Amino acid sequence: MAATKKSTPKQKSNAKQYSSAAGKSVEREMHAMKRGELKSGRSGKKVTNPKQAIAIGLSEARAAGKKVPPAPTKKTRLRKLQRAEKAKLALLR
Repeated sequence: MAATKKSTPKQKSNAKQYSSAAGKSVEREMHAMKRGELKSGRSGKKVTNPKQAIAIGLSEARAAGKKVPPAPTKKTRLRKLQRAEKAKLALLR
């Protein structure tokens, strides 16, 4: 029998997606959140969610021109949800 060729997963590049300066920005925002000093944009409410603190740090890094991938758009979020829905339906079959 001939050996069948297995498909290999796509190779990820070794390049970092986020710069170290962006990481420092996120780290600074996380510390501010833990101290209770981090405030949300317009409303000015105190940020208590770590994910929100990370998002604030990344958006500040983007504004400063650091190396950060672009924020996900509504279109990419919809695609991700659709893929998850298809996978869930496939498991139920």
